Amino acid sequence: MRAFSVSDLNSALRIHLESEGLFFDLWLLAEVAEFRRYPSGHCYFSLKDEQASIRAILWRSAADRLARLPANGEAVLAHGRVGFYEARGEVQFIVDQIVPAGEGLLNAQLEQLRARLDAEGLFDERRKRPLPALPRRIGIVTSLQAAALQDMLTIFRRRYPLAEILLSPCLVQGELAPASIVAALRRIYAESVDLVILARGGGASEDLAAFNDEQVVRAVAASPVPIITGVGHETDTTLVDAAADLRAPTPSAAAELAAPPVTDLRQRVIELRQRATSAMLARLDEQRRAVDQHTALLHRNHPRYLIEPARQTVDDLLRRAGRAFERWRTIEQTRLHSLQARLHTLSPQATLARGYAIAHRADGQVVTSSAQVQAGEQLHLTLHAGTLIVAVESANE
Repeated sequence: MRAFSVSDLNSALRIHLESEGLFFDLWLLAEVAEFRRYPSGHCYFSLKDEQASIRAILWRSAADRLARLPANGEAVLAHGRVGFYEARGEVQFIVDQIVPAGEGLLNAQLEQLRARLDAEGLFDERRKRPLPALPRRIGIVTSLQAAALQDMLTIFRRRYPLAEILLSPCLVQGELAPASIVAALRRIYAESVDLVILARGGGASEDLAAFNDEQVVRAVAASPVPIITGVGHETDTTLVDAAADLRAPTPSAAAELAAPPVTDLRQRVIELRQRATSAMLARLDEQRRAVDQHTALLHRNHPRYLIEPARQTVDDLLRRAGRAFERWRTIEQTRLHSLQARLHTLSPQATLARGYAIAHRADGQVVTSSAQVQAGEQLHLTLHAGTLIVAVESANE
């Protein structure tokens, strides 16, 4: 007979217990007791019900992720795995997530569904498609009674009246809502729309349950065109948000994301006009270069190249004739000035200017000798400046 040590036994029990996959992913509904957090940050406590209890550990790394730690006496839903502490021979529950029991079960189921759909690739970011820049037909899936519907229609009329809006009504809460939403999505997919909006106004978390339904999530992921979700308030998040191409915080925000503002359209028109103008100018430049090339060819073969040498010779002769004429004119002007000076010197006016006078009778006859006049006769004396009438007192030869 072989005898085992306590250490050997406990080690074997740990290996056997922790190697069983059944104990690696468990949810326990229990009450917290003897909760204590040590300076190391690790938490040690018990999970119990009316008939039994088990020691539990919440490591610091998991505890730091919690919004708050559980309190003694609180009913919780704890997720984790079974472990075995060899030193004391104790079975313990290693907790990695713990939530209040009231909402914990639903949250746990929701997280399990999220993990499963994520593993299938429904939430992969690589599946996300960009929104069309100028959608012509936009489908809206929501309730006819929703106030959010009127808000979205108002936004489309104000921001983007060019789009055709197609409505596929559905229930948005209650047991029949998931099937109604799936049917409404399939109807709108068949209408050849460019973009789909799945929307619902705010409400309590249980009112949004339909948008966490697996069939609804799969219908959103199967959309043939980009789809925007605007479900609840800004802080609400559902599984359809993860499956959609884009999540909007509210239905109104979804409409604004889907509808490019008129200013953007105006800018787009300006850009297209600028592109058209640039293309036209580029074409004109190309044609202008072609014309310039042909013009240059004609220029090189123009008849004026035969005429220009003779024209240049004529220009040279004209310039030489002009210079000869200028020289001749200068000489003649000099001669003229010389003759003018001589004539001026011999001019009677020049003589008169020296103090001489010309005497003549009243009939204009010039008197050159005293014998020509008699005493008492009047003579006219022409001076350099003016005329004098004088009487002859005596005339001597």
